[in-house]
Amino acid sequence: MLKIKAILKDKGLTIQELADMLGISRVGLSQQINGSPRLDSLQKIANALEVDLLDLFEDERERNASIKCPNCGTDIIIDVRK
Repeated sequence: MLKIKAILKDKGLTIQELADMLGISRVGLSQQINGSPRLDSLQKIANALEVDLLDLFEDERERNASIKCPNCGTDIIIDVRK
């Protein structure tokens, strides 16, 4: 599960402000956050928020994150453990 909204709150930003930083609509960004965003989209969001890509995912040992490969579209499972 993504924690983009929590990061936005911590940084005092809104979804609209992040969308403006990315040059996309608020609706488009919301769809990405609540859907299955592509890896390249997540990297752009991480860059805009000045965080590491893995920081966008919940930090729970028993949970895995899934993103789509920008080249072939297959799911990539990221095992988020410390």
